[in-house]
Amino acid sequence: MEIKKLFLNYSLIFLLVSSFIITGCNTEVKKPGGTLPNISQIDNAIDRGHFQEAKEMIRKIRCANAEVPDTLEIELDFRLALMKRIKLDFNKTEEEVRQKLDKYYPELTSNQLQQWEKDKVLEMRMINGKKRYFHNSVYNLFLIDDEAKVVKEKIDGKKEDPLKKICLDHTGRILDDFKSTGKNLLVPVTMRINYKLSVDANAVPAGEVIRCWMPYPRTRRERQSNIKLLSTGQDNFVIAPEDQLQRSIYMEKVAKKDQPTVFTYEFKYTSRAEYFDPANLPASGYNPDSKIYEKYTQENPPHIVFSDRIRSLTTKITKDAHTPYEKVKKIYEWIDENIPWASALEYSTFRNIPAYVLDNRHGDCGMQTLLFITMARFAGVPAKWQSGWMLHPGEVNLHDWAEVYYPKIGWVPVDQSFSLQKAKDQQKRYFYTSGIDSYRLIVNDAYSQEFYPQKIHPRSETVDFQRGEVEWRGGNLYFNQWGYNMEVEYLE
Repeated sequence: MEIKKLFLNYSLIFLLVSSFIITGCNTEVKKPGGTLPNISQIDNAIDRGHFQEAKEMIRKIRCANAEVPDTLEIELDFRLALMKRIKLDFNKTEEEVRQKLDKYYPELTSNQLQQWEKDKVLEMRMINGKKRYFHNSVYNLFLIDDEAKVVKEKIDGKKEDPLKKICLDHTGRILDDFKSTGKNLLVPVTMRINYKLSVDANAVPAGEVIRCWMPYPRTRRERQSNIKLLSTGQDNFVIAPEDQLQRSIYMEKVAKKDQPTVFTYEFKYTSRAEYFDPANLPASGYNPDSKIYEKYTQENPPHIVFSDRIRSLTTKITKDAHTPYEKVKKIYEWIDENIPWASALEYSTFRNIPAYVLDNRHGDCGMQTLLFITMARFAGVPAKWQSGWMLHPGEVNLHDWAEVYYPKIGWVPVDQSFSLQKAKDQQKRYFYTSGIDSYRLIVNDAYSQEFYPQKIHPRSETVDFQRGEVEWRGGNLYFNQWGYNMEVEYLE
């Protein structure tokens, strides 16, 4: 389908976030003689859970300036949004947590609860002097804490993860095809995808234009081919250019009173597994002057940073590794053994994700991946981000993984969170250290990229892009104001 030109209201693009109207100032706006708070002080108050104090600092800055500079206004707006996002993540009281735990710990003591909090296996924050728990804290407890896991299994019984069996069977087929053909791209799967994003009724005033970006497949990937847009919910749309590293399909709609605003599109494509035999990966190093080596072994703040802890830990883990793959394998094994998967806070609430992962000793797929990438880069192995969706039958979900670069080979996929498989065959066991299965949708080849058309207001997800992004002229619409759904049909 030919891409149709969308009749954008381009005046939106030039709206300034600084159109904020100062409220809460009881006196005429004027600059005081004293020193005003700064962003670092506001961040410190937020870190300590003193949200009211942080809001008061922001109010003082705005009341003291007739015209707050645009860049500062954006920073202040984001801090206000950040506190709302943290409160949405940490929205459970101690009573609610105890109710969820009562089935497994009917005589739960305060000492036990406090010990879990201290050990960071039951995630909690003090917000304005009150304990608030992560909404998935109880779910995570049974994933992170070995003793709690045993208690749960005694009551609920041991349950096998169906995804592990799907992957074990599927990777077995991939390896069989690899051995018989010698090809790296294997086992094609064709899928039809129907994507829907629905903004809540009255999330914005009736008559206002809602701007929506939804994930769209990357085309410049050999693993992903025959991409065909089948239909859209409206005639006007914009598909981001092929060189956009976080790719989207963009639409606009006018909100109607008491009705959800729905955006949809449908496409089909073919996805292939990719596998490289570790025994055939080059043992020699890299040309340090090459552009790929220079770009993908450097820091990329705020999340890819070579802190003292990253440096010492990576050096220790890879001290006996001599080839690029041996380094990848050592890092992969360490994360697999020491950083269990757990449900994550929203990425936009983190200063540095790998630091959080090492502090708390758990993380979801993207958090494990960012830790892997950071350690691999410090070890001198070029590594980068890749993400989109995992589309295994019955196990469709958002997902993140990585790619590492090998001389004369190119980019090789590494899926840290899919772990070492339970198999005696070593190729099958270590499959995800140098391969990936067929059930993938690649949307992103980097993180924290600009959108096309450009977004005006701060993003809901500042790192990844899998669910979508929504805004109107009055601001960003966060995840609690809209929902999304992906339906997958397997055609072959």
